[in-house]
Amino acid sequence: MTEHQSPIRPVRRALLSVSDKTGLIDFGKALAERGVQLVSTGGTAKALRDAGLDVADVSDITQFPEMMDGRVKTLHPGVHGGLLYVRGNATHEDAANKHNIVPIDLLAVNLYPFEETIAKGADYDTSIENIDIGGPAMIRAAAKNHDGVAVVVDASDYEAVLADMDANDNKTSFKLRQRLAAKAYARTAAYDAAISNWFANEIEDDAPTYRAVAGTLAQTLRYGENPHQNAAFYTTGENRPGVATATQLQGKELSYNNLNDTDAAFECVAEFGADQPAVAIIKHANPCGVALGGSLLEAYEKALRCDPVSAFGGIIALNGTLDAATAEKISGIFTEVIIAPNADDAAREIIAKKKNLRLLITGGLPNPEAKGFTAKTVAGGMLVQSRDAGRIMPTDLKVVTKRAPSEQELSDLLFAFRVAKHVKSNAIIYAKDNATVGIGAGQMSRIDSSRIAARKSEDAAREAGLTEALAKGSVVASDAFFPFADGLLSAAEAGATAVIQPGGSIRDDEVIAAADDAGLAMVLTGMRHFRH
Repeated sequence: MTEHQSPIRPVRRALLSVSDKTGLIDFGKALAERGVQLVSTGGTAKALRDAGLDVADVSDITQFPEMMDGRVKTLHPGVHGGLLYVRGNATHEDAANKHNIVPIDLLAVNLYPFEETIAKGADYDTSIENIDIGGPAMIRAAAKNHDGVAVVVDASDYEAVLADMDANDNKTSFKLRQRLAAKAYARTAAYDAAISNWFANEIEDDAPTYRAVAGTLAQTLRYGENPHQNAAFYTTGENRPGVATATQLQGKELSYNNLNDTDAAFECVAEFGADQPAVAIIKHANPCGVALGGSLLEAYEKALRCDPVSAFGGIIALNGTLDAATAEKISGIFTEVIIAPNADDAAREIIAKKKNLRLLITGGLPNPEAKGFTAKTVAGGMLVQSRDAGRIMPTDLKVVTKRAPSEQELSDLLFAFRVAKHVKSNAIIYAKDNATVGIGAGQMSRIDSSRIAARKSEDAAREAGLTEALAKGSVVASDAFFPFADGLLSAAEAGATAVIQPGGSIRDDEVIAAADDAGLAMVLTGMRHFRH
């Protein structure tokens, strides 16, 4: 600590100015009972007075009225001087006395609800009006001068402040003020990040000079990917149905890996919208089975058939309301998490019998075509890219072989390519009747992924008591082009009859010729879906 820093500081005057008035009245009453003078603004002052508290207006300190629809009220030396002057510094105190600046020892401010406003889809002007100016300025001033001022930006800290005062004869400890200051700067940083990212989106700037990424702590996790790693879950405020917005109805706390895998599962199943029942089963962020069906139960059974061994201890995502029959079937094997837009009462009762099975309800599906960005840290920096919102439609396909795909093959090809978008590269997906029947993921060479997917289809056939591999008569999707014909020929050997791939290799002609020789139909998408 410097020569001016003191372990404890008295609280004689508190400035309260909050948009979120949760806990405000109780906090105000508790401060008043401890002899603290309350100073406030606008709606906060009214709420306190309506509760019978004696409150001074900020204009009493500034000797200047609020103006411009409240845009200018706390931006004044009377306020900022009271927050910023260094206690015990003779020069600062002389200036405060000369200009009638009174000390403000506690500041409680939460900001205009900008994040909530944009999440609701507000128009441009409404969003702008919800950018707070005076609040962040006061918060930063008080946080800088935390040697003398306690700054509270979160109602959940009210009790901690009161407890600290009670333990220190109506004074606050430096340790508390320091912790509150750190939180205050993180709050203004997150607030400015939300504003700057909103602006970047509004002006369609995909690479702004400064990119801020921020979040609000939703959950401290027991550990990260491994027990020796610390971890926490932060939400960004993006109004996108998924793990960040879901309600957990039951089951133990979600882990780091649970959250990561559940997000992957729900984003995958959302590719198919809500028009036809779809189920995705995920293990280690990779699909081990995805299917469409006439019902969720049928879709689940088809998805499970693809790789029943890997599905053990997996994550299951559904695109519709979980029903009793599907819930009963799912509860037949060990499952970590189920995530769905909803679940009916009968399904909830069935899942409730599995006390460790987490059930998450989202209320809707994320839009796979919505704009957004993803970020990944690297040493000394961060990689930021737009979300992979690419989507291939039948009209985007280019038939390059002598044989065009049949109607059923075309349906399966489009299905398989949508799944490929959610499989770690290099990715190969065999599909038949709108269900995966073999998946090869995350290999260093594409031919290895093709062989693994074929072997998986053989394993699944054995599990089902069948003599022929599931890949026989299937189609195959590749997330990127085949650099050589060997990967394609491996798929043909596994029983694939049609192929979908981006194209773009210098050996495309060689690959197309190999497809023709093997009697395959092949279509090019012109779009790849690497997922590393």
